[in-house]
Amino acid sequence: MSSSRIAILDVDGTLVDSNYQHAMAWYRALRSLGETYPIWRIHRLIGMGGDQLLPTLAGDEVEARIGDEARERQGKEVDALLEEIAPLPGARDLLLAIKERGHRLVLASSGQQRHVDFALDLLDARDIADEWTSSADAEKTKPAPDLLQVALKKLGAPADAPSVMIGDSPFDVQAAKNAGMPAIVVRSGGFGDDELREAGAIALYDTPGDLCAALDETDLA
Repeated sequence: MSSSRIAILDVDGTLVDSNYQHAMAWYRALRSLGETYPIWRIHRLIGMGGDQLLPTLAGDEVEARIGDEARERQGKEVDALLEEIAPLPGARDLLLAIKERGHRLVLASSGQQRHVDFALDLLDARDIADEWTSSADAEKTKPAPDLLQVALKKLGAPADAPSVMIGDSPFDVQAAKNAGMPAIVVRSGGFGDDELREAGAIALYDTPGDLCAALDETDLA
């Protein structure tokens, strides 16, 4: 338990409270292109990257017809909501606690680079995290394991390096499982305990702060 590990943390919904803004941004972007879907359905897919969310939500025909334009508009809609996004309770404390215990830390986001930059600045995390990712770093985003594998490569670590994923959605858990690592989950993504556990989460906490307080009970002790 005391050996050095790599902590790979999701950003949106895990460290910053942005899932509902992203859901609204997708709703507005798609509606502007003549495609309207219930926001609850969109929210249920937040945690996937944009390359996978749209075909899952609307099908391959819609993806082929408006996918690139929808992602561009969604990004602009998120831009307009950035001032409404705040860190989740204890988010920066969690990052500091992980580093203080001697672990390496990667923020593995599937968001667009400018939104990753926003989150890094919001959390004042540039001097804490060893590396970070964006959607540009992998061909497929979560639940594919690509971003987690890229996170390890950025540290120069092998694929089987002792690692722990911290996320907020079943897609984070599935990506971790596909990458061969355990996943700890915070409930701030808005998903139910049953589906998070069914996906394979090994532990659940309400907020990053709650996880920070219990860190010595985890593999990141």
